[in-house]
Amino acid sequence: MKLHVVARVFSLVALAATAGAATFDAANTAPGTPGGQRFDQAVGVDHAKQVLADASAFIWSAFNQPSPADRRPVDAVALVVEDVGGVAFTSNDTIHLSAQHVAGYSGDVRAEVAGVLYHETTHVWQWNGRGQANGGLVEGIADFVRLKAGYASWRWVQPGQGDRWDHGYDVTARFLDYCDSLKPGFVAELNAKMKDGYTDDFFAQILGKDVQQLWLEYKARY
Repeated sequence: MKLHVVARVFSLVALAATAGAATFDAANTAPGTPGGQRFDQAVGVDHAKQVLADASAFIWSAFNQPSPADRRPVDAVALVVEDVGGVAFTSNDTIHLSAQHVAGYSGDVRAEVAGVLYHETTHVWQWNGRGQANGGLVEGIADFVRLKAGYASWRWVQPGQGDRWDHGYDVTARFLDYCDSLKPGFVAELNAKMKDGYTDDFFAQILGKDVQQLWLEYKARY
């Protein structure tokens, strides 16, 4: 059974226990564009809304947040497909997905959109150290969730690659996966600590080694 199928089953169970915690909506505002048409054909707004719900439940589990009281106070998560460049971004709990990215993606676009939505939905729910956290770490946590859900992109770096632990995205996600292997639940603890602020010392507080030492050991492993 594929990882994202397992994630879907688990998330539906979690959703049943947290019904009413948030609502999920999606809209395609670029239906006349090649990307908007491909989105409707390969994904669709109904499936997208379900992915938002599944992703949220998966994130609550990954962050060890069984109760709404443990999470960011979010009432609604929304997706808007727009005729803009880039891939996607999240603002005010609304995810903006590029129809141009959907149009130009080579491969399984349904899985790609799901992976992007898992990443962006993480931004909705994660703590960011009240704006003090390293941006590379914030993006790395989002890709860590995408990785654990089984939606890592074929374009990602392999474990051990990268020049800096806080490079962000796939590089940092792979490093965080290593840290999580040293102490299962590490990322959940790190995210919880980031509720009220941020310092690199969080790594040492949780794992007993500073982040640079952990990075060197991670690189040496590969």
